[in-house]
Amino acid sequence: MTDAVTQTDKTSFARFLPLVAVALGAGLGWWLFRDTLSFAALAENREALIAFRDANYTATVLAFIAVYALIVAFSLPGATIATLTGGFLFATFPGALFNIVAATLGATAIFLAAKTSVGERLGARLEGSEGMVKRIKDGIDANQWSMLFLIRLVPVVPFFVANLVPAFLEVPLRRYVVSTFFGIMPGAVVYTSVGAGLGEVFARGETPNLGIIFEPHVLLPILGLAALALLPVALKVVRGTRGL
Repeated sequence: MTDAVTQTDKTSFARFLPLVAVALGAGLGWWLFRDTLSFAALAENREALIAFRDANYTATVLAFIAVYALIVAFSLPGATIATLTGGFLFATFPGALFNIVAATLGATAIFLAAKTSVGERLGARLEGSEGMVKRIKDGIDANQWSMLFLIRLVPVVPFFVANLVPAFLEVPLRRYVVSTFFGIMPGAVVYTSVGAGLGEVFARGETPNLGIIFEPHVLLPILGLAALALLPVALKVVRGTRGL
């Protein structure tokens, strides 16, 4: 009996190891790199970064994607700075593509860590619940694509929240990856284009306008895409109302 309990405890602990590793990595990263992943650090090291890129383009691309993915996977400060750096080093294109790939890889890593640790068990509990909780769960399940795109497109949803919530709702990996890749695309292109213009910003001794995504000419098209993502949900509601 004791051996069985011990084995169960070991299994439970092993299941939480991915999430524990993410938490430890996040804490260590915040402590070590909180001052490194900043706009000031980018400004100070811009010439060295450009020189290294010019001498080692492929290595720079791979290193950039790896570092950016780690920043996202461990929810470290500096994801926005990394996006700007992608534009600064590689222009709007292919910089936006590198940013999207890196962010998707990092988001997928933390999604899998959360899903394998607590997400699967929590999802099963929600599925077996009753009343309002079960209805909310069923509503999300019936409209997963729309909800996944919505939380990626709406700028007010923190990125790490959008990374974790689907892990607790039994979202399939393929669906999560596809919606992340395409859902973050509008915002990534906007910030990458800002990064592509950092050379002039540095020359003037200024800081970039990171609030550009909330300006009407940028925000309205993104909200339009969010409304489009919700269209299938609205159609289902209308059809359901007519069927009553």
